[in-house]
Amino acid sequence: MTEYNKILAAIDLTEESAQVLDRARDLANRYNCTLEIVHIIEPLGYAYGGDIPMDLTEIQRQLEDHAKEFLAKAGSQYQVDNSQQHVIIGRPETEIHRLSEECDFDLVVVGSHGRHGIKLLLGSTANGILHGAKCDVLAVRIQ
Repeated sequence: MTEYNKILAAIDLTEESAQVLDRARDLANRYNCTLEIVHIIEPLGYAYGGDIPMDLTEIQRQLEDHAKEFLAKAGSQYQVDNSQQHVIIGRPETEIHRLSEECDFDLVVVGSHGRHGIKLLLGSTANGILHGAKCDVLAVRIQ
């Protein structure tokens, strides 16, 4: 059985994040290891193909501030120090792969809504993280 030393919980900013954090905290306690949390913000330009005739800098900053506040509250509740909370701007799959490699995480815990068929083919962040990960990935079924 694998022993984990560093676990990364990748969360969105919904109430469902608690399910991912609960599982990640339980595992971190079981293995007596470090737990860190990350939220990835996709650049607003990605959503519109980069063709936006306005400056989105302020909106992007507000999204980043909101994410940091959410992670600070979650960090307080789940005993995750500020230095172990990450808010990153980029593509979720790419940034989680990069962070997990740079920081030598043994396990990434993500939420999965359990979509099937065409919905899964059209894009699942959990599926994207699973493929290409250099460490174990646990997809927590969101209820």
